Amino acid sequence: MRNPHSFRAALGVATFVLSACAGNGPAGAPPAPNARPAASAAPAQPAAPTPAAAPARPPAAAGASREAAPPDPAAIFGGPQPGTEFGIATWETQCSSCHGNPKVERAPSPDAIRMMPPERIYTALTTGVMQAQGAPMTDVQKRGVAEFMSGRPLGSANAGAASSMPNRCASNPPIADPAAAPAWNGWSADESNRRAQSARGAGLTAADVPKLKLKWAFGFPAGVSANAQPTLVSGRVFVGSDNGFFYSLDAQTGCVYWSFEAGSTIRNSGVVGAVSGHTPARYAVYFGDARAMVYALDAQTGALLWQTRADEHFVARITAGAKLYRGKLFVPVSSSEEFSSGNPGYPCCTSRGSVVALDASTGKQIWKAYVIPEEPKPYKTMANGVVLYKPAGGAVWNSPTIDPAKNAVYFGTGDATTAPAPKTTDGFMAVDLDTGKMLWSYQATEDDVFMGGCNVPNKSEACPEKLGPDADIGNSPILTTAPNGKRVLLGGTKAADVFALDPDRGGALLYRVNPSGATPGEDPRRGGASIVWGGAADSTHVYYGMGSGGLAALDPATGATVWKFQPKAPNANGTSALGAAPTTIPGVVFTGSTNGMLYAVSAADGKEIWSFDTSKTFDAVNKVPTHGGAIASSGAVVVGGMVFVGSGYAVSSGASGGNALLAFSVR
Repeated sequence: MRNPHSFRAALGVATFVLSACAGNGPAGAPPAPNARPAASAAPAQPAAPTPAAAPARPPAAAGASREAAPPDPAAIFGGPQPGTEFGIATWETQCSSCHGNPKVERAPSPDAIRMMPPERIYTALTTGVMQAQGAPMTDVQKRGVAEFMSGRPLGSANAGAASSMPNRCASNPPIADPAAAPAWNGWSADESNRRAQSARGAGLTAADVPKLKLKWAFGFPAGVSANAQPTLVSGRVFVGSDNGFFYSLDAQTGCVYWSFEAGSTIRNSGVVGAVSGHTPARYAVYFGDARAMVYALDAQTGALLWQTRADEHFVARITAGAKLYRGKLFVPVSSSEEFSSGNPGYPCCTSRGSVVALDASTGKQIWKAYVIPEEPKPYKTMANGVVLYKPAGGAVWNSPTIDPAKNAVYFGTGDATTAPAPKTTDGFMAVDLDTGKMLWSYQATEDDVFMGGCNVPNKSEACPEKLGPDADIGNSPILTTAPNGKRVLLGGTKAADVFALDPDRGGALLYRVNPSGATPGEDPRRGGASIVWGGAADSTHVYYGMGSGGLAALDPATGATVWKFQPKAPNANGTSALGAAPTTIPGVVFTGSTNGMLYAVSAADGKEIWSFDTSKTFDAVNKVPTHGGAIASSGAVVVGGMVFVGSGYAVSSGASGGNALLAFSVR
């Protein structure tokens, strides 16, 4: 298993476990897809500008006062632990035959459970009404399903608010125009997703980089997996956490202006821009969460302006940053459905990936472009009564790319979960910026139908005859201009292929190469190098982290490999897989490792010029116990002479977890 989006190494164990509620009778047909009414934008009155004020949490559910004490979330930092999102496997193998089954009237729907706090779910399985059903589960499984379904770690609701932090900012001065000063606004510093910062924006030269020192550390309270990349605008840091809170910090000191409790994991980067119709708010920060909710907050105070749900499926989620362009917010929608949907008790499969365009001022949907346009329909009822659906799949794990010249939006697409695999999966899609109508698509891997739970004897009839390689394109398309003046659109595959398309000729393939030395087009299951989270591009090169294959620099015009950087990992930290998205400033490329090392290398020849081990304990400015871990998805952000990075990605393995946001400078 090589997909850092998930925890599939843990799925084999969960798949063998019988459904905890199987004794209630055979599973029946689930509600039809999209049976619930669509969510609408919910306007809210902005709160008064109060420093470090956290919006109130929803009232606790009945019985919350009797909830059992959860295990210590910090335990995830040490010893072998499953990834933080393995709970979906427990849900699909042990819970789905009742919850979502209309024949089991007393069982709450999956959507209802997703709205519960993790403590309530955990208590129900340990000492409450579901104690008998929870008996076959280990405590790790109970915790996992509680945290996945609620979308946040146990104990996080009481710990994350800025109002309880000792480092609150003394004042909250008016935010300057985000476009008037150097910034890193969203997944990339530009709409092209080049992840390149200008010399003016970086405020940092290649000669300065070896002098970088840790300036401050901030700990996400009760956090166990630091996934979200920070956004830097107007001298402020905007960042989300798996604890369900979104924060605004001062970039220079790390003091906290405010927090907002979304109530579910925030894995994506926020984006800031002008907003209208919400006086006194002038600028909003936008982000999404693990329940596919999209939020607009007053960037000054953290007050909620509006929220809407981008997709109604109970496992739909937003794992990548939205893109803001000319008053429209382009939101990518992914899903957890495939992780163990090969279980015979699960009604596979009904979730489809998409990009949703919202009005940035109101949250109202303008259009929605599905990777698979056809709505799932029932096609078979198995002997156990479970109804199967198709087509499904095509999750969008990456931040969209904007091409003003073609009035287009580009994004990578995931694998199919039902056969046959549509031609729009495992590749790039281009849609019209104003209507969402598909312009063209390119498929990097054909016939990829993948779902967890299909490698055991007792599997669903939904499992394909030939299980696909799980070759999602999880990285954002990079739109850049090669040194020869030609525009190219670049992407990478899980087999470490780099492909270049011509955006001016309907996505025609220009070349496909493999800088790791493998043959282009090979099955990614062969092991070795892999490109998952993306690359960066400057005026001369494009850079891709290839996991165990190191970091490669290529000529964007031809695909020729210019150099490769393969670090020597410290013995205490294991291997150095460079899978996080790299970041470039003039003369320098920053890249992160699964062992917690952050490297800076020369853009000219790939030689190491600086490194820092983030996999250790830090004295955080907010006095939260803080530990770094893997840097495996989001990369570094460089603005105004400072470098920022999150450390502690634990989706694949709890042992690599952490809760640190780190800031470096030369002063």
